Amino acid sequence: MGSRGLKKTLKRTFRRPELAIGVDVGGTSVRAGVVDDQGSLLDTTRVGTPGGEGALEDAIAGVVEELRNRHEVTAVGLAVAGFVGTDRRSVMFAPHLAWRAAPVADRIAKRVGLPVTLEHDANSATLAEHRFGAARGSKVAALIALGTGIGAGLLLDGQIYRGAHGVGPELGHLTVVPGGRPCPCGKYGCWERYCSGTALAATAVELLARNPGRSTVLARETAGDPGSVTGRRVAGAARDGDPVAQRAMAELAKWLGEGLALVADVFDPEIMVIGGGVSESAPLFLDEAREHYATAITGAGHRPLARIRTAHLGDDTAIVGAATLAREAAATPGPRVGVPG
Repeated sequence: MGSRGLKKTLKRTFRRPELAIGVDVGGTSVRAGVVDDQGSLLDTTRVGTPGGEGALEDAIAGVVEELRNRHEVTAVGLAVAGFVGTDRRSVMFAPHLAWRAAPVADRIAKRVGLPVTLEHDANSATLAEHRFGAARGSKVAALIALGTGIGAGLLLDGQIYRGAHGVGPELGHLTVVPGGRPCPCGKYGCWERYCSGTALAATAVELLARNPGRSTVLARETAGDPGSVTGRRVAGAARDGDPVAQRAMAELAKWLGEGLALVADVFDPEIMVIGGGVSESAPLFLDEAREHYATAITGAGHRPLARIRTAHLGDDTAIVGAATLAREAAATPGPRVGVPG
């Protein structure tokens, strides 16, 4: 090999990886991370999600600037829990966030001085799991992200499905209990009101009210204050053997299985990936959810079942996916989304 060929080989071997920032903007927290082109998360930071558009955009700009001070990055990707417009520049509606018909990509790009790409958080997570995780190689896959609510992403024929107007699929807002618990989306009885971190806490509060003497760990930790009951606390109490917390976890498992059966009836995926913060407690509910799914699906016993796996990238899937989309958009010739003017 000549000197020129050796130089090219060394350049490819020792090239500096291209880094981008992914920001997962959820109803509870704004989490950001620096991601390389192999899907590895190199650095992270987070803040609580504030109310109001201005405060929320301040928080996003703040976590981006914090990471930029430590890394050289090329672009920013925002993964948002809400309806993203077909141009992927604006947030039309977000049940747990302040934005309404807001040009978010342009605003954030102007603040941070980098190209910004906007995507639904579950679509970002689905892309990440398809590129680097549990759904790798799958042509038809669904991702169900259990967090404050339910985010959902679909991969059909290897491509992210966004629907005709960019808002599909909002599986978390399928009605599973007509006239049931109120949802911030304006409906009642949505799937996410019975199967999410918020739902886990709500179920535990209801069970504590009906059976005040049955709980041990959970009642002691919350000291009778329903407002202090969180999904994380319920999961911890379930691990410690608290009967009320375990019953609440069993309810979540039942509703997860019921919802997965609905998804499978419509889309017939090869794999359904369970992500989001609640997936960290999967050993407490996933086997039971699988069993319920297998009996609730139409044609049970006479058709193949989708594999049900937890996200390989854990709670960081949306961050990795958003950063990957942003890096690729910034490297694509032609007009770019959210480029500061």
